[in-house]
Amino acid sequence: MGVLYMCKRSKAKLVLAVLSMLLLSLAGLLNVNAAYTNSDWMGWISGSKSLTQLSIPGTHDSGALYEPIPGIAKCQNLTITQQLNAGVRYLDIRCRHVNNEFAIHHGPIFQKMYFDDVLSACIGFLNQNPTECIIMAIKPEHTESGNTRTFEETFNAYMSQNPDKWYTSSNIPILGLARGKIVLVRRFPAATLPKGIDATGWADNTTFVINCGSNNIKIQDEYVVPDNAQKWALVQNMYNEAKNQNPTWLYINFTSGLKKHFGLIPSITTVSNYMNPKIEAWFTSNTEGRFGITVMDFANQNRCSLIIKTNFPGR
Repeated sequence: MGVLYMCKRSKAKLVLAVLSMLLLSLAGLLNVNAAYTNSDWMGWISGSKSLTQLSIPGTHDSGALYEPIPGIAKCQNLTITQQLNAGVRYLDIRCRHVNNEFAIHHGPIFQKMYFDDVLSACIGFLNQNPTECIIMAIKPEHTESGNTRTFEETFNAYMSQNPDKWYTSSNIPILGLARGKIVLVRRFPAATLPKGIDATGWADNTTFVINCGSNNIKIQDEYVVPDNAQKWALVQNMYNEAKNQNPTWLYINFTSGLKKHFGLIPSITTVSNYMNPKIEAWFTSNTEGRFGITVMDFANQNRCSLIIKTNFPGR
């Protein structure tokens, strides 16, 4: 009886072991086939991958939702929170330093928002989606007024409120180090280093390369657009280079711009209405590969989804 009991027990253990293996295999298959969402897409990418290896949706003048005259200043329809939920992971934040705080501006036009509002949206999003990171370029905008400290000192005061939410190394990180954090791309001078990825060498209205220690950043930001087709050619050239060359470089590709009517009156939508369908057509045809950061005016969920999908070949 004892031998028979032990045999039955061994068979039961074997059956349980086989069932466990089948369940693990099934879980693995379910995980492979599970769908990422625009809110958590970075969570489905290996933490060992550098941000330089990804295709990332971004917004130009991310806080520019207001204009007194149509076409001259508004660059987005979605709020910061809506952009992040749509899949945007690169934000272009323009800060006017006034009375020791940052007001969000597009040129001289106040966007009825402060940097505290931007941070509240970003940190709230990261708390809900800790697998994600946000690359944030911060640039001084318009004229300073009423300050008793430097732009850097005011930024430090903001950062000190949530220091654990910032990635301020000068190197472009792997995703595992950046998850749950704001990766600073610094377009302002700093006395205390390191303070984020140094992009103070940002050139005006051209295509250029910034050397950042172990990384290079190539940026196409030719925002004065006399000819839409020529601007689109520049965007395509960057996409092709990002896909086929310099695997350790970060590519930041601005599809945004403005056309000046009569040489004076700026029109943002004249460019965006041409460019955005081109972006959608490009990523409908080019469904796999690394294309860098696409910086858009009037980003939407569909365009972000097409860009994000290139990170997941075969899905």
